[in-house]
Order: sequence, then C-alpha cells, then structure tokens
Amino acid sequence: MGFFSELKSDLSQAVNTLMPEDKPETEALDKSKTEEPVVKPVDLDSMLDRLDDIKLDEAKEPEAVEETKPEEPAKEETTSREAVEEVREVLDEAIEIKEEVKAVEEEAATTLDEAKVLEEKIEEQTQAEIKIEEPKNALEAINPTHIDKYVADVNAETEEITRNGGIETMDFEQQTPTDEVASITEGMIVKGDIATTGSLDLIGKITGNIKCLGKLNVTGEISGDSDAAEIYAESARITGEVRSKGSVKVGQSTVIVGNIFGSSAVIAGAVKGDIDVHGPVVLDTTAIVMGNIKSQSVQINNGAVIEGMCSQAYADVNPSEFFEGLKNK
Repeated sequence: MGFFSELKSDLSQAVNTLMPEDKPETEALDKSKTEEPVVKPVDLDSMLDRLDDIKLDEAKEPEAVEETKPEEPAKEETTSREAVEEVREVLDEAIEIKEEVKAVEEEAATTLDEAKVLEEKIEEQTQAEIKIEEPKNALEAINPTHIDKYVADVNAETEEITRNGGIETMDFEQQTPTDEVASITEGMIVKGDIATTGSLDLIGKITGNIKCLGKLNVTGEISGDSDAAEIYAESARITGEVRSKGSVKVGQSTVIVGNIFGSSAVIAGAVKGDIDVHGPVVLDTTAIVMGNIKSQSVQINNGAVIEGMCSQAYADVNPSEFFEGLKNK
C-alpha cells in the first residue's frame, strides 16, 4: 500500500508542474481528500497518456524497484535449482544402477554360457559311458583266428614226443614195463620230473613228480607226487600223493604227508593224510595215522594210533543195505 500512496503523490506533483494554471482543479483535488472523491474521466485519460512521459529520478527508481521486488521469485529460483540438482543426482544414481544391472546381466549370461558348456560336456561323457559295451568273456575277447591257433598249438604240444632216455612220454602208460632198474644215489639231487619203464631205487633227493612202471623203492626224499606199480618206503620222507596200482608198504621211521592210493596197504610208519585202498589195510604196532581210512577191511594191531574215521566202503557187505533190508521185512 505504501507504493500506491507514493505513486499517487508523485502523480499529483507531476500534474501541478505540468498544469500550474489549473489551480482551481488542484484545489478541488485537495478538497477531494476530505470529501468524497470525484473522478473526471477526461483528467484521468490525460494523466494516463502522460504517464509514459514522466521520468522518475534514477536514484528513486531502483529503491522503488527494490521495494516492490518480491522475495518469492528468488526463493523459487533457489528451490528450482535445488530441485534440478536433486533430479540430476537421481539421474546419476539411475545411470549407475542401470550400469550395475547391465554388468550383473552380462555376468549372469557368462555364467549361463559356462553352465551350458558344462552341461554339454556332462551329457557327452554320459553318452560315452552309456555307449561303453560290457566286457566280453575271455573266449569272446579273443579273435577267432587266435582261438584256432591256440587249439592247434595245444594239439601239437599234446602230440609232441618228448624223449627221456628213449621213452615216448605221450604213450607212457601204454609202454611195457622192463626189468631195468634205475638208481639215484645218496648224494644225487634231481630237480624235475622223472619217468621210467623199469624200476627205480631212490636213495638221494628229488624235487618233482615220479612215474615208474616198475617198482619204486624209496629210502631218500621226494617232494612231489609218486606213481608206480608198487611202492615201498623205508626211512623215507615223502611230501605228496602216493599212488600205486598194487600194494603200498610204509616201513618204520617213514613219514608221508599226503594221501595214499593203492590196492592194499601196510602201514608201519607215520601218515598224515587219507588212505583210500580197495583191498585190505593193515596198521602195524608202530603205525601213526592222522586221516580217514577207506578200504575193504582194516586190521589195527595193538599199539597203532589212528585219528580219523574208518570206513569199509569196499566190503562185500554193505551195512546200510543190510539194515534197510531187515527193516522192510
């Protein structure tokens, strides 16, 4: 309201300077201060037309402008700048978030690609394992040509004639026994198998199997199986099976660790093993047997020691059939 009052006084002064001759009108204007204002349309138009020609003092004009200048636009300008800065900050944060999201997407894409590659490798390995055929057995794995060659080699080896002192070992069992007697002396040690159509006196030591179509007399040591028409052992040490087509005689001080097979047996020494004889078995007073006896008959002399079961399986009378027959009557 102060601005309009000052403007009104300035206008009145300007009117007085421009129109000094119109004193009655000015006096009327002064009187209008106390009386009700009377506005003349003509005077107002003239004053409005001359407002553009009125020049206020340069010193007063800035003050008026400063007084009339509202403070709100400055505040609005400051507020707008702060808003712009906030918007810029929000945009910068949005750009950073967008870049982070992009980086995460790229990393996720890389991880997905690696997972796909790994899955493909696993699939390939699985398919390869599925395609692996089950192992074939030995005969299927061998080439048929190799099988034929193997059979031919075995046949050739079977038919091969190995001469040992003029004896054909292929048909050794069919050879005719001779009266010749071979001897292995006390200080002789033989490592290997021995076969002879005659008889053999073994005083030394042999590590191997013995085949003899004649009689085998042993007073030394044998580490292997013995097969002869008849076997007689006195003060001998035998480790292995003893097979005879005839009788087996085990003298005193003889130790046999192995099974004994024959048509008959007389035991005066120590035997650790089973005795399977189709004929009679006689255990002398010095006999020690640790094993089962299976024979036609068993004679145990006073003083003999046996640990095992005796069975007359080859006897003429079968006890089981005998008692079964009595039961059915």
